[in-house]
Amino acid sequence: MGMVGGGRGAFIGQVHRMAANLDGKIELVAGCFSSDPEKSKLSGEDFFIDPDRAYGSYQEMAEKEAAREDKVDFVSIVVQNCLHFEVAKCFIEAGFNVICDKPMTLSYEEALELREIVNKSDQVFALTHNYTGYPMVKQAKHMVKNGELGRILKIVAEYPQGYAVGDVEGDGQGKINNWRSDPKIAGISNCMGDIGTHAHNLIRYITGLEVEEICSDLTAFIPGRELDDDGNNLVRFEGGAKGIIHASQISNGDENALNIRVYGTKASLEWHQEDPNELIVKYANAPRKIYRRGNDYISEAASGHGFTRTPFAHPEGFIEAFANIYLAAAQAMADKIDGKPAPEGGYDFPGVDDGVAGLAFIKATVESSASDQKWIQFPKI
Repeated sequence: MGMVGGGRGAFIGQVHRMAANLDGKIELVAGCFSSDPEKSKLSGEDFFIDPDRAYGSYQEMAEKEAAREDKVDFVSIVVQNCLHFEVAKCFIEAGFNVICDKPMTLSYEEALELREIVNKSDQVFALTHNYTGYPMVKQAKHMVKNGELGRILKIVAEYPQGYAVGDVEGDGQGKINNWRSDPKIAGISNCMGDIGTHAHNLIRYITGLEVEEICSDLTAFIPGRELDDDGNNLVRFEGGAKGIIHASQISNGDENALNIRVYGTKASLEWHQEDPNELIVKYANAPRKIYRRGNDYISEAASGHGFTRTPFAHPEGFIEAFANIYLAAAQAMADKIDGKPAPEGGYDFPGVDDGVAGLAFIKATVESSASDQKWIQFPKI
C-alpha cells in the first residue's frame, strides 16, 4: 500500500492506516504524506517507511513507484476534496489500483470523467463510504434484497451532528475545518458533500433504489459561510417510494447520529450508527425483532468474508467497518494479481459508480435549493 496525504495530524489518514492494517493483509510501504516535502519525510519516519519511499510529491511517487520491481499494489488517497480527481487520475493512468476517500471528486463533471478513466483501465477502484462496511448494514441489505420487507414505500435517512453549533452565534472555535467551508477546496457543498452523501449512499446500498427527483433546502446558519451547514431533502425514488434525507452540523447535542429507517409493505428496519451492532426489524402485527452481529442467525452476507471478526457479545465499530472496505478491495486486487475471476456477485465495496452517485446527489441538492422550481430531476448516474 502507498498513501497520498494523511501525514502528521491528519485524523482520516490514521483511520485509513488502522483499517488497512487490521487484518494483516496490507502493509504501508510508501507515500507522499503532505504537500510539504519535509513534512512528508517526517511522516514517513513516523510510519517506519524507507526514506527513499517517502516522496515529496504525488507525481514523483507515481513515477518512481511505477519504475520499481516491488512497486505498491495500490494507493490510498486521503487528500482534500479538490485533489481527489487529479491524484486518482495520475495513479490509475500509471497502472495502480486506487482506494479513494469520499466525495470521489470536487464536481459531478470530474466524477463522470474519472469513471471513464477507471472503466478504460484494468485497475480496481474503491471508495471509502465506510458505513457500508458495518455487518448489520450488510444484513439490512440482505433482508431487503430477499424481499423480507416487501415493496419499499418510504425511506428516512439522517446524519445530524452538532459540533459546529457554537459558531452560529460566534462563540465557537471554528470547528468546521476552514478548507471544508472553502468552495475551491471542498466543492459546492459542505454539509451535504461531507455527511449528506453518507446518508444518500446508505440508502442506495441497503435498498438499491435510485433518486428520481429531489426537493432541497440548504442553509448556512454560520455567519460568513458560503457553504451549507444544514440541509433537508424531500426525495422521490424510482419505482414510487418516497423519502427524506436530512444532514446537519448544527444539530445541538448530536454527535455522529447517522441512522436509516426503511419502511416496506411487510416489515420495516432501522439502524443507528451510534449503536451499530443492532438492526431493528418492525412489523405491524408482531413484536419487533432485534438482530445482533456475531450470532449464527445472521446472513452470510454480514458474517462471511471476514466482515465479522469477533464472536457475539464482543462489539465491533467504526474502524472495523472501515477495514471491511479495505478487506474486500484487497481481495479484488489479490484476485486480479493472481489472474482469478471475480466471485459471483462481485466484491462488496463501494466503487466508481457510487462516487458518481455521490456527486450527483451534491449537485442536485445545491441546484434544487437555489431554484424557484424546487423539485428537479436527479442527474444521470
